[in-house]
Amino acid sequence: MTISMYAASVPVFKQMLSSLSDVLAKAEAHATEKKIDANALLQARLFPDMFALTRQVLIAADFAKGACARLAGVEVPKYDDTEQTFAELQARIAKTLAFIDTLDAAQIDGSEERDISTSAGPNSKNFKGLTYLLHYALPQFFFHVTTAYALLRHNGVEIGKRDFMGKVKTAE
Repeated sequence: MTISMYAASVPVFKQMLSSLSDVLAKAEAHATEKKIDANALLQARLFPDMFALTRQVLIAADFAKGACARLAGVEVPKYDDTEQTFAELQARIAKTLAFIDTLDAAQIDGSEERDISTSAGPNSKNFKGLTYLLHYALPQFFFHVTTAYALLRHNGVEIGKRDFMGKVKTAE
């Protein structure tokens, strides 16, 4: 059985972004219930040299939209990266999901050999589509989603593996 590039990307990004949204909602409720300043969670870090929760969420959203756009051969949407509140992070995730929903399987399937270039500052990387998805975009995306989850769990938000996984698609 062959798996399509669309099936290996879009549903995965959508599932995990949706679960990240749900986890953030639980974090906001936790802060309200416990009378914790929301910024204590939003600016939490696992270690001083790591990004805070807000940046982890932004980067996860960036990898989802960037990977889907690059695989589809369309321009990657530019976002301002100014989100600082739970509501703004929720809006960022919703905007990212809305963008991903504009792409269809026909745009992404067959992108295994598409030339893909990325750059972050002075660093650039060149990939073929399949290598980019499996060995760069998905691992980066999961790193930032997992780190966001770990930050919240470490700070007392009552979340577990089911929250992290979100709604898992089962056999049809």
